[in-house]
Amino acid sequence: MSILFKNIKELVQVRDKAIAFVSGADMKVLPSIKNAFLLVENGLISDFGTMVECPKLNVKTTIDATGKIVMPTWCDSHTHIVYAGNREGEFVDRIKGLSYEEIANKGGGILNSAKKLQALSEDELYAQSKIRLEEIMQLGTGAVEIKSGYGLTLEAELKMLRVIKRLKKDYPIAIKATFLGAHAVPADFKDNKQEYLEMLVNEIMPKIAEEQLAEFVDVFCETGYFSVDDTEFILKAGKKHGLIPKIHVNQFNSIGGVQVGVKHNALSVDHLEVMNDNDIKALKNTQTMPVALPSCSYFLSIPYTPARKMIDNGLPLALATDYNPGSTPSGNMNFVVATACIKMRMTPEEAINAATLNGAYAMSFEQQVGSITKGKLANLILTKPIESIASIPYNFGSNKIEKVFLKGEEL
Repeated sequence: MSILFKNIKELVQVRDKAIAFVSGADMKVLPSIKNAFLLVENGLISDFGTMVECPKLNVKTTIDATGKIVMPTWCDSHTHIVYAGNREGEFVDRIKGLSYEEIANKGGGILNSAKKLQALSEDELYAQSKIRLEEIMQLGTGAVEIKSGYGLTLEAELKMLRVIKRLKKDYPIAIKATFLGAHAVPADFKDNKQEYLEMLVNEIMPKIAEEQLAEFVDVFCETGYFSVDDTEFILKAGKKHGLIPKIHVNQFNSIGGVQVGVKHNALSVDHLEVMNDNDIKALKNTQTMPVALPSCSYFLSIPYTPARKMIDNGLPLALATDYNPGSTPSGNMNFVVATACIKMRMTPEEAINAATLNGAYAMSFEQQVGSITKGKLANLILTKPIESIASIPYNFGSNKIEKVFLKGEEL
């Protein structure tokens, strides 16, 4: 199968060699080729350059991209899209003035989602989740991380992870799975959190390793959920079972989660709405990717990750959706990029680097996706005719995507 895109107005995120991620001032640089061609063969990016250099080829499909931009698909490194039902009632409660914490304290929040998920069969959960996955693919996402964490029992957590494994098998989108058993403390363990943590480590993790159900382990390190010591306990155990650390940190409070993440070489630390100078200092010159979730801030009306300060201090940054039923019921990465520009003062170039290349790194996909690089998967967005790449965040309420290709196949 071969596809030639020709007369591309601008081919964006061109990297001659695969790089891990970009940081600081380098995030402002988004390499591109104007009046370009792109050749796809056997699902991979085979060649690209200016139209002057375009070879004469006998290809199966030729696409005239006059006036249109071609770029890598979005890389969404933080989602919870395998969940049951919805939490629309809590949405209304927040409008009436209840806080996220108050809703959780009266039985809502994560425990509400867990109760609904525990009641579903694996097939029912798969049927609900695949609809969300298909939606984000059409919105331009070509790689996604999906977490467990709405099960909170051995059976339900494994059910979630098995659904993720089925999605990975059935769809062309690149998927990574994360075990987030330490998402909240179930009511049955309210007075014995350590017993719950030991159940996660001693009962669930061995089964995850046996069935190869996850690549990463995650913890909600936050006041009222899991402490820094709890987080360290889970991360150490996860590493023994081959699970790479990722952490939810600094959503509402800075309690040392960033530092424990760096200590354990976490691939990413996610949320970061509350960041102090010590947190930023801890991340400098590390291989840990900070991940911002701006649509969560939008939906909950909480502060946005201080992207401008972090990037100006030399840090990298990735953007992700946090797609989940309670705090971000949206997997639209186009909206995430727009919100990062509008509310976090990121330039379009910075936001696109954060949502492609750096997002790929935040789920260990940087060798497969995230840039226009020979040998990478042909996971591509073809835009409608637009003025420039800034049209995507500028037109925040409009869909500027014409077609999406995953592994060289049009959706």
